[in-house]
Amino acid sequence: MTKVSIVDYGVGNLHSIRRGIELAGADAMVTSERTEIEAADAIVLPGVGAFESAMDGLKDKFGVLMEAVRAGKPLLGICLGMQLLLTRSEEGNSKGLNIIPGEVVRLPSGLKVPHMGWNSLELRRENPILAGINSGSYMYFVHSYYARPEDSSTILTTTDYGVEFPSIIAQDSIIGVQFHPEKSSKIGLQLLQNFVEMVKG
Repeated sequence: MTKVSIVDYGVGNLHSIRRGIELAGADAMVTSERTEIEAADAIVLPGVGAFESAMDGLKDKFGVLMEAVRAGKPLLGICLGMQLLLTRSEEGNSKGLNIIPGEVVRLPSGLKVPHMGWNSLELRRENPILAGINSGSYMYFVHSYYARPEDSSTILTTTDYGVEFPSIIAQDSIIGVQFHPEKSSKIGLQLLQNFVEMVKG
């Protein structure tokens, strides 16, 4: 069975993500162990909370994550985990993993922050992660910052919340989603199933 490591670095809704990955048809394990992350077929990088503290929590995982990326191992970043894929963030002026070049910026003033609740996706590019997911599909969001990648071709879907922001980005085998698929009912499960199918490849 396909093995997916959910990286435990002190932040994230780990057990609901694990349940979602299991329902999607993979063997999911929550782990902070380097050997288990290395042995997995794919990696999920969850995250809730502040960018800077999340990067602090990832310090001893940085090497194994970058090795996995260089080897082409699929990686799914969820919510803050998506933002960590970028180069830097306005939140504490922290450096990110720099896997997908770009910056993380705060939602504009005047908007209710955090952006919390259901909102829709506008599809911009085709990708296997979007199989069975149509424009107008709703996902569940909780965030105050959003990713702004340098290369617009990495943007698969956008979402409108007073500003149009990327809600799914992808580069090679790296996927980032700004919403919580594990909280997004059938469509969220469809996305997790698509990720598992991509891993099976």
